Amino acid sequence: MTHLDKTKELILQKSVLKQDIFENIQSHFMVFKKQAQEIEHQLKNWCADARISIKYSEEHRFEFWLQVGGDLLIFSMHTNVFSFPEEHVFLKSKYVKENTNRGFCGMIEVYNFLNDSIKYQRNNDIGELIARVFINSENHFFVEADGPLGFKYRDYDKQIIDENAVFQLIENFINSSIDFDLWVPNFNDVRYVPLNYLMMRNGENPPHETSKRLGFDIYNLDQEI
Repeated sequence: MTHLDKTKELILQKSVLKQDIFENIQSHFMVFKKQAQEIEHQLKNWCADARISIKYSEEHRFEFWLQVGGDLLIFSMHTNVFSFPEEHVFLKSKYVKENTNRGFCGMIEVYNFLNDSIKYQRNNDIGELIARVFINSENHFFVEADGPLGFKYRDYDKQIIDENAVFQLIENFINSSIDFDLWVPNFNDVRYVPLNYLMMRNGENPPHETSKRLGFDIYNLDQEI
């Protein structure tokens, strides 16, 4: 086999695999959209309080928003395919060792922002990545997240993504966001503010960005996706 033949074989193996995974994650992202709309429908029928915002919106092909109460969840599908560092626990599993192609995944990221950040156009407000969902070509998945959510979906060998699993995932993401309360910032962290900033905002927004925790800048969201 010549060097070029090896290159051709590698192109066929990796490129075809990555295209398959991309098409697969794209198909599952459609399921996420469908289930998010179903959750919106159920919550709207249940909630009689007009002050509580419950809204699904599709921003573009690879992103949708789900507003629930004071929280905004942004679901973003990455268009690239990922593997993991050699020391990653999932690459050491029997399931992946039997076929290393199983270690390649598509990724859906879930960010949590405050609804008021959108409502009052506070573009400097901070959001947080609360979870990343990884799905391989065989529909196995796992979730990377902090806290209980990160331990609940770690059985990569056995977890299969389907409509029920997606519904439960979105429900868990909503619950996690609602339980993740807004903390008052440390006094010394907001002690100083430029006069120019106060004058530019015309009193319509707080002098500092608002966030549940420090993390992600909504202004750079489009550039990051």
